[in-house]
Amino acid sequence: MAKGKINVSVENIFPLIKKFLYSDHEIFLRELISNATDATLKLKHLTAIGEAKVDYGNPQIEIRIDKEGKKIHITDQGLGMTSDEVEKYINQVAFSGAEEFLDKYKDAGKDAGIIGHFGLGFYSAFMVAHTVEIITKSFKDEPAAHWTCDGSPNFTLEAADKKDRGTEIILHIAEDSVEFLEESKISGLLSKYNKFMPVPIVFGTKTETLPKPEGAKEEDPAPTQEVQNIINNPNPAWTKAPADLNDEDYKGFYRELYPMQFEEPLFHIHLNVDYPFNLTGILYFPKLTNDLNVQKDKIQLYQNQVFVTDNVEGIVPEFLTMLRGVIDSPDIPLNVSRSYLQADGAVKKIATYITKKVGDKLSSLFKNDRAAFEEKWNDIKIVIEYGMLSEDKFFDKADKFALYPTVDGSYFTFEELQEKLKDNQTDKDGKLILLYASDKESQHAYIAAAKAKGYEVLLLDSPIVSHLMQKLETSKEKISFARVDADPIDKLIQKEENAISKLSDEEKESLKEKIEKVTGEGGLTVQLEAMDSDSAPFVITEPEFMRRMKEMQQTGGGGGMFGMGSMPDMHNLIVNINHPLVSEILQTKTQKKQDRLISQSIDLAKLSKGLLKGAALSDFISRSYEMIK
Repeated sequence: MAKGKINVSVENIFPLIKKFLYSDHEIFLRELISNATDATLKLKHLTAIGEAKVDYGNPQIEIRIDKEGKKIHITDQGLGMTSDEVEKYINQVAFSGAEEFLDKYKDAGKDAGIIGHFGLGFYSAFMVAHTVEIITKSFKDEPAAHWTCDGSPNFTLEAADKKDRGTEIILHIAEDSVEFLEESKISGLLSKYNKFMPVPIVFGTKTETLPKPEGAKEEDPAPTQEVQNIINNPNPAWTKAPADLNDEDYKGFYRELYPMQFEEPLFHIHLNVDYPFNLTGILYFPKLTNDLNVQKDKIQLYQNQVFVTDNVEGIVPEFLTMLRGVIDSPDIPLNVSRSYLQADGAVKKIATYITKKVGDKLSSLFKNDRAAFEEKWNDIKIVIEYGMLSEDKFFDKADKFALYPTVDGSYFTFEELQEKLKDNQTDKDGKLILLYASDKESQHAYIAAAKAKGYEVLLLDSPIVSHLMQKLETSKEKISFARVDADPIDKLIQKEENAISKLSDEEKESLKEKIEKVTGEGGLTVQLEAMDSDSAPFVITEPEFMRRMKEMQQTGGGGGMFGMGSMPDMHNLIVNINHPLVSEILQTKTQKKQDRLISQSIDLAKLSKGLLKGAALSDFISRSYEMIK
């Protein structure tokens, strides 16, 4: 039996790094600035514990483009490296200096703020550069070093005359990456990835207006000067304690995150936990529309103030992807693969924690100021309903504060509805019937019929409410939702047997034949019902089950969360055989007048339902004028 070690050829590593290490080549800038930040924060920590006998000062990271020379310079004022350290940290591919540092100072360095875990991060430079130089001088009293590599396993390492502490990375940009020599490109990347890095980052200059000198005239222009342009905010709001922030601070940070968003957020949730994992952040509830798709990808995920991604689906619970804000955790691996993130155990715990915090915040708002919570309900309901559908633990908590508004503008929790309606809206079997409308205007006649009989009608109009009703009906005992146009009210809330029919079986059969002859094949299913004489004579309804299934299919869009097969439209024509008009139709002597009465009655029912259109509407109008004459 032969045993041995597999040797990885360095010749093969660089092509793999260039092509496969990261999905986006632009990530090189994030990695190199993160390394520069690490070097700076390491020095800060070493000076704080007395191990580095140097003046920490006010270090910053500078990015400079040399377009003519086709170079990018990234310079820091961190701890730098000796020649031996260059050999150790740069020439040993995938060795993570940050990992070693954290291990060495694990007791004293809990708050060192090291980004770390990069390993191969430096080598992302070769995705855009054909040659990379490092000129570095350690904070220790040792000579500076100059390392050069052209992307092959060969490198040079020699002494340098650099006098100042820190490291300069020089990227000689390859021909296929010259886009990164454009100032606008680098500026965009810095804004995307490094906007909140904990060390000031300088890129270019900006013009600053100075105060006018004493004695200057009003029309005299104010003097200006060119100053370094610091492009990041090293101390964003989420890194501060909630006690140190007020409402205006939170709103200001929201505007900083979303400068093109003109509406203020409804409220915020400040996340801050250090056990069993570390996490900080601020989430905002914006005003939401009923569109489930346009709201996503607004939460930014960071690792120690380094931007990771804004595609948090699968990392943050799906129903919360419609929120906005920042989540920052050193426990989130700064990894190239989002699928890896989704499978990470720490990430799953974080998702559970965030769900709990959002539930706690909503519960607190509801208990402390219910009136304000009710005012915000239409703007936040889509998130809460989505959460109740997708997360069982959130459902249990939200069930106590989720609201069910009525068409008259009152708001009830589910428990309050049960108590209020238990004596009036239960059927003969004791089941609570919750009547609802989805559109106050188009369903006005049906709402009016229900209210005339003393019933409460809810207004449930979000795009996913059909799914929520299904869940409520299966999770609670003896309740049923029914839209006001699902059936005549007497049939929806049947407290006793149907009224006695005033027609004989022969008359009913004759009537049905006459109506079906006018309606023709398809479209409407004729049903004869014995109801109170004051109920409408002809009503078009949609079976609750079929209509709800169709709505759920449309919400899912075929391939979405709730996707299912296509459901057909189905409408019933309910004829109240105890209404005087029905008796008149049967007693009419001429076939023409009888057909006209039936057609007019059916069209009135269609008109009430919004189903009368095109040529049928024109015929109805003409027939109505004829009947008036």
